Amino acid sequence: MGIFKLRKNKKFSYTPRHFDDKGEGNPFEIKHKFDDFRKTVGSNNGLKTKINNALDDLKSNPDETSNKRILIIIGILILIFLFIIDFDLSIFFPKK
Repeated sequence: MGIFKLRKNKKFSYTPRHFDDKGEGNPFEIKHKFDDFRKTVGSNNGLKTKINNALDDLKSNPDETSNKRILIIIGILILIFLFIIDFDLSIFFPKK
C-alpha cells in the first residue's frame, strides 16, 4: 500500500551556466564586489563593534566630499526634526 510511504524528492545535477570550472568560490554565493575591502560587512557580534567598525570605515575613506555630504544631510534632517516638534530656534540667535 502506497498510502503511508513518503514521496522522495527528485535530485538534479545542476551546474550554473557561467560557473568557473576552476572551482574558485561557491557559485551560489551572492557577494558584493566591495565586500573584501569593508570591515562593516560580515558577522559583527555587538552594537559597539558595529559602530566602531562603521566609524573606522568612515575615517579611512579618502573621499572628503562624501563625508561632508553626509554631515550636511544629517544637519538638514536634524533641522527638519526640530521644525516638526516646534522647537524654538530663536534661542541660538542673540536678541537685539
